[in-house]
Amino acid sequence: MKPLSGLLIVAIEQAVAVPLCTARLVDAGARVIKVERTEGDFARSYDQAAKGESSYFAWLNQGKESVCLNFKQSDDAALLWSMLKHADVLIQNLSPGALARAGFSIDELHRVNKKLIICNVSGYGDTGPASDKRAYDLLVQAESGLISVSGSEADAGRIGVSICDIGAGITAYSAILEAIIKRHKTGKGEAISVSLFDVAAEWMTVPHVHAQFGDGAPKPAGLRHPSIAPYGAFTCRDNRLVLISIQNEREWERLCKDVLESEPLFTNTQFASNNERVKNREKLEAQINAITQNLSADEFEQRLQNASIAFGAINTASELAKHPAFRSRTATTAAGEHMLLPAHPVLHQKPSVDEHKRTPTVGQHTELVRAEFTDNE
Repeated sequence: MKPLSGLLIVAIEQAVAVPLCTARLVDAGARVIKVERTEGDFARSYDQAAKGESSYFAWLNQGKESVCLNFKQSDDAALLWSMLKHADVLIQNLSPGALARAGFSIDELHRVNKKLIICNVSGYGDTGPASDKRAYDLLVQAESGLISVSGSEADAGRIGVSICDIGAGITAYSAILEAIIKRHKTGKGEAISVSLFDVAAEWMTVPHVHAQFGDGAPKPAGLRHPSIAPYGAFTCRDNRLVLISIQNEREWERLCKDVLESEPLFTNTQFASNNERVKNREKLEAQINAITQNLSADEFEQRLQNASIAFGAINTASELAKHPAFRSRTATTAAGEHMLLPAHPVLHQKPSVDEHKRTPTVGQHTELVRAEFTDNE
């Protein structure tokens, strides 16, 4: 039995953040009814990379039920109310205030179902001067400052996945689990809010502290670490790059003596501590590169492995599936096409047996759900 088996989630969702949250709830055993417009979640048409289906939609919507509703109309509003009377969680990412303006305020929802957990996900919060701003992942990356500390000094660059959406979705998931635990103790649901901006801003704590109380925020450093050295990519004889990370002075000594076989590098006072190495990073990296360029990447990596020094290859997206740590799961599109996608990141010692799941077509379950919840009235 899965931990959330028997729970009903009503999700008025689109795009990435909330669908990721509810995908996790599906994985944990909950029943998720996805409320869509007649034209469907716009993420359905982002691309056709997943064997004709959107890569985003195929990733985030396995095992959900799709219901098309216009709850501004009385019949559909009545159906939504019927669903919510029986629901454990309502999660939505409409524009702030849109659900309340449609008659579904928090107070009214709790009057009808005191155990209902309500989770609102927004771009910049439910209230305040920025709450009405349109928010998409790239925009939040920019406004939170994430872009200012990413990329290289020469070129600003977005983080290559929808990191703010993903972070908000996982944060909402953990908040809902906390609310479920609290409800078990109190018997009452609560309303919680998560914004993409708040999540990104909290991740920016270290640059914020440097900017407000230190010597200034870190500059974009490319493949370098702004405050640790050596921590970055070094070129080998076969023109392959190998990333290394030195976290303490014991590792620094092993790198110098056992990997690079350079006593002078270790005894150089300009590199005697991490602060000194960061201060003299250009000289440090030039001397390390002078040694690594005489080693093949395989030789360099074997020495690093033997010395217990952290290292990594710079793989492409195409190479991800070849990595020895890569785990996969089977996903199925609405048309029945199968794909291997990256596995759920939590590996249970005794995993539950998953039933066959696939993404729903737009409104696939509308009539079934309408019959089910109309009969319950």
